[in-house]
Amino acid sequence: MRISKKNTVLLAIILLLLVGFAWGIIYLKSVSDYKQAVKETTFEEINISDIADGVYIGEYDVNFIYAKVEVTVQNGEITNINILEHRHERGKAAEAITNKIVDEQRIDVDAISGATNSSTVIKKAVENALKS
Repeated sequence: MRISKKNTVLLAIILLLLVGFAWGIIYLKSVSDYKQAVKETTFEEINISDIADGVYIGEYDVNFIYAKVEVTVQNGEITNINILEHRHERGKAAEAITNKIVDEQRIDVDAISGATNSSTVIKKAVENALKS
């Protein structure tokens, strides 16, 4: 039995559509998982005055968004936060949240408008640094 050229092209198109559909489902599941991970992120109350002077590294990853930060503590205060790495969707603006954390001396500050998920990930990375 010979498969005609027309049937071969049709089978190739069907195969490509099935593969594309499968990748689409996988992508949508990944997006859903990442959004759920951000939604479930919570913050612990950390007494910064109890943290010893030093430089601390922390990170947090929810697949689509990742942050790695360096937090400097001196005399019981956060004096500086450097973002070492920030993989984000459209959340570059969230990097300004480090200034809010330093100004307010607490982690759970208000998110940057339009960059809520990245704000959450950066704040959690700061928390993880201070807990290390």
